[in-house]
Amino acid sequence: MAQRLPISRRNLLLGAAALGVPAALVGCGSDTPSPAPGGGSASGGNLGTVTLGSNASDEIPKKSLDTQVKAFTQATVKINTVDHNTFQENINRYLRGTPDDVFTWFAGYRMQFFAEQGLAIDISDVWQEIGGDYTQAFKDQSTGVDGKQYFVPSTYYPWAVFYRKSVWQEKGYEPPATLDEFTALAKKMKADGIIPIAFADKDGWPAMGTFDILNMRTNGYDFHISLMGGKESWTDPRVRQVFDTWRGLMEYHQPAALGRTWQEAGQSLAQKKTGMYLLGMFVAQQFPEADRDDLDFFTFPEINPQFGTDSIDAPIDGYMISAKAKNVDGAKALLKHLAQASSQNIATKLDPGTLAASSKADTSGYSALQKRGAELVSKATHIAQFLDRDTRPDFASTVMIPSLQSFVSKPNEIDSLLASIEKQKANIFR
Repeated sequence: MAQRLPISRRNLLLGAAALGVPAALVGCGSDTPSPAPGGGSASGGNLGTVTLGSNASDEIPKKSLDTQVKAFTQATVKINTVDHNTFQENINRYLRGTPDDVFTWFAGYRMQFFAEQGLAIDISDVWQEIGGDYTQAFKDQSTGVDGKQYFVPSTYYPWAVFYRKSVWQEKGYEPPATLDEFTALAKKMKADGIIPIAFADKDGWPAMGTFDILNMRTNGYDFHISLMGGKESWTDPRVRQVFDTWRGLMEYHQPAALGRTWQEAGQSLAQKKTGMYLLGMFVAQQFPEADRDDLDFFTFPEINPQFGTDSIDAPIDGYMISAKAKNVDGAKALLKHLAQASSQNIATKLDPGTLAASSKADTSGYSALQKRGAELVSKATHIAQFLDRDTRPDFASTVMIPSLQSFVSKPNEIDSLLASIEKQKANIFR
């Protein structure tokens, strides 16, 4: 019987060992195409047309998905790509309107939320076929409150502080172990004429990653997930301490962040204009292929010795089937295909910022960066899915995006900001 998961965020933060990451580095599996999902020949396209709503709008993820889908021959697949942020912010309206059969989405609480709303269909039968390719932790992240599965994981990626090794070697920089060392390093970079911390929040969500890590480093992941669940007050002194710490780092951030996309900030790191960047491993997409071996990272340093560096964000991406799907059989066949190790091998080969969710994926071809990313996840005690995936989507989009952008713009107005967040939270979490 499937494990029943309450909709609390505690079950949506993985213990890293449960992901089976160290074993994945052994390199089991191969690039040999797997048998057609569902058995039998995949030729003929006898399952009609399947529509796929995709948020993979950037060049590399888009090419990755296109390549994976081209290997699927049981049906004709029509991919409808929408700008990533637009897709994410309009998902509720999309699913209640005329959605595609399959849609790209996120694991954990945000998956559960829409499953509980009746906007996605139960794919437990798909999991009966693909379950052996995933660890229990990934299955848990795909399971709704009713114990049924609604999601197929494809890839995941850790968040960390990225930098160019050549720049750091030239300047004699060393990865910091504490916040004091981090601040001292930023001061040195500034003195050296380098903008210390690349930063962008035009898209609204990147600043969430900074809040996540500062909160988990300061107050621990238990408090973080309780806050995400609406169970703590945003006017709590512990939350204010997070914003005080962040405000102290603002002078080292790349200025005019609200007018900059994460891609532009990533390019500034690639161009050696900035010294480091807290972001997901997908920042590698902004580096020319010839420069990717120069990209490295360290986990954000310790703030509170009680919690050390035991927690990170490592979101899981994948696919769901909408409740209004017109071709359910074709959609399920496509999900089985995308769950295969051969599909995920394509993803991790074409997209240097991703790691495969399937235990049978071939990791022998991982880049040095990907191997380091998998190692980071394996050593973390607690893994969060990211702020906008660990809380209610309406709270994330209507409250936290404008609130964090307001803080970035006016970092000295903390008390009024937190009072506003708390008031809005109380209206949403009833």
